[in-house]
Amino acid sequence: MADKSQKPHAIFVPYPLQGHVNPSVQLALKLATQGFTITFINSQSVHHQMVKARPEIGSDVFAGVRKSGLDIRYMTVSDGLPVGFDRSLNHDQFMAALLHVYSAHVDEAVDQIIRSGEKVNCLIADTYYVWPSKIAKKFGLFYISFWTESALVFTLYYHLDLLTINGHFACLDCREDPIDYIPGVRQLNPKDTTSYLQEADTTTVCHQIIINAFRDTRNADFILCNTVQEHEPGTVSALQAKTPFYTIGPISLTKFSDRVVATSLWSESDCSQWLDKMPKGSVLYVSFGSYAHLSKRDILEIANGISQSKVRFIWVLRPDIVSSDDPDPLPKEFKDEVAERATIIPWCSQTSVLAHPSIGGFLTHCGWNSILEGIWCEVPFLCYPLYTDQFTNRKLVVDDWKVGLNLSNGKKVTKEEVSNNINHLMDAKSGDGYRNSVKEMKKYMENALQSSGSSEKNMAQFINDVKAKIQNKCGSVPPAK
Repeated sequence: MADKSQKPHAIFVPYPLQGHVNPSVQLALKLATQGFTITFINSQSVHHQMVKARPEIGSDVFAGVRKSGLDIRYMTVSDGLPVGFDRSLNHDQFMAALLHVYSAHVDEAVDQIIRSGEKVNCLIADTYYVWPSKIAKKFGLFYISFWTESALVFTLYYHLDLLTINGHFACLDCREDPIDYIPGVRQLNPKDTTSYLQEADTTTVCHQIIINAFRDTRNADFILCNTVQEHEPGTVSALQAKTPFYTIGPISLTKFSDRVVATSLWSESDCSQWLDKMPKGSVLYVSFGSYAHLSKRDILEIANGISQSKVRFIWVLRPDIVSSDDPDPLPKEFKDEVAERATIIPWCSQTSVLAHPSIGGFLTHCGWNSILEGIWCEVPFLCYPLYTDQFTNRKLVVDDWKVGLNLSNGKKVTKEEVSNNINHLMDAKSGDGYRNSVKEMKKYMENALQSSGSSEKNMAQFINDVKAKIQNKCGSVPPAK
């Protein structure tokens, strides 16, 4: 008979980007608190960046939480590129390495763990990988796909076949009329789909990844999604009718006060003293995330618009936001002009800043983590999506949830538009509707995380379902000799 007291053991492979690593670490912690053993496989390049940001991490980011009793092991493998290679500026080469090379290194690591005598039950891997179901099948593991973005984006990729058949994707002259045939999705304009679904050339490495990853995900035993069921009810229900889909978000905002794991890939500046001096709700927080790039022209137009608006602001400006060859794209005249009402930093703890009472608005690229964090901190949005899922997230924020507005409605952003929209959002009267709406959305989040809430119940159901599958398998198949 199988040992019923044996802890489930999952190997967890996050996608090696900041926005994916953060929720993956939190999910690993959550599962460990629920009695799982986790072996977390990070890429060497991500680990290298983490250690550069926080040298005290050393060789194991989970060393501290293990002392509190959580069973999380840690290892790193190469993604096939040198550690110092600039992945964000050589995006296609990086994606090609993840597509063609990283899987072999993960396969080898899984083999090594199992050969060591460890009993492993599950492989948890980011949905964007094209290989998890194959590796899981090879080693007799259950495959748990972890989707770190919205359910709306998931279902668009999941139904690539429908988009193709109906002429909205992968055709020479794609239709421009609304998409009205995706189950659980209200009418959607093509401009509100992800950037990859809007591109004419569907042979790129990123398209290969998306197409193959969503074929692979159809073989998943379970799919976890970092969203809140009540935020996207129709979409989630339609997915649940087709596949084992569990909404467990917002996973990265779950409190692990005594089990903090450093996940930032950059050193964080502390802005708290500056923020403490500012009036409540008076500061605009500006950040375009951890990976996307802007043109020099757009950076300057946005900077001039912020300057013209006269608002107080914090701007997180990564040194490589334009290019690694241009680490300081803002002119001295701009910095001198705004010096009395601004602080410009390379990186910070975003949740700490958003939670500060002086923050009154968030100018964002609409990355999914940023959207969840802004709602959690009750901060309305100015949306400036740059690529991938950000255009679809903008649609949710502006059109569906009414918790923000567009920074720019044209192809080219202008300083006048930037200034006008900042003032509209930050104004006590004109911005009030967005602030009220974001408070309502926050309530859904809080309720979902209660013991009787949707996300907590879904997590408990998922854990029960995983354990039942493991038990059935152990009861019906003799253990390997």
